[in-house]
Amino acid sequence: MFHEGNRALQDAFGSRPLADRLAEKLRHDRFTEAEAAFIQAQPFFFLATADAEGRPDCSFKGGAPGFARVAAPDLLVFPDYDGNGMFKSLGNIVANPHVGLLFIAMGERPGRLRVNGRAEVVRDDPLMAGMPGAQLLVRVTPVDIFPNCPRYIPDLARGEASPYTPSEDAPPVEPAWKAWPDFADVVPPRRA
Repeated sequence: MFHEGNRALQDAFGSRPLADRLAEKLRHDRFTEAEAAFIQAQPFFFLATADAEGRPDCSFKGGAPGFARVAAPDLLVFPDYDGNGMFKSLGNIVANPHVGLLFIAMGERPGRLRVNGRAEVVRDDPLMAGMPGAQLLVRVTPVDIFPNCPRYIPDLARGEASPYTPSEDAPPVEPAWKAWPDFADVVPPRRA
């Protein structure tokens, strides 16, 4: 899950033990029922792809809640709708199947879920029958699924920043999870 670039920064900030514990406790490669429900409830997500040379692209994917869905514990699908015809994301998937998806819920109950895996673009998939407007289908096989701390997600409906957003006027607020027994012994001291 981690490469040398990750490890160098983890070592510089003393967070390697925390990173390893988070991966050990939270990372998995099959969707839970709760994760499937979370994904299906979202009206959008962000899709990161890269071409064969590793040049990145990130795009917004949106639709009615349920447009992206977990079809099996090891399969997430979403439709491709008519767009600008550039096929930046899907073209990248054809050249390089590695993808990252970020699902975010904003508001009173913020949440984030990361899904990294391998994708393929397909035509005439039977799952498209229940997806009005789909011209193609993207099938994602997860490799790394992990929840992501939602502490910096703003409350857009209220126009409020997250209470965890750093400020010159107040000391930083620590998230509760850093004191949980599974993680407390590996949380490095906060740097200024």
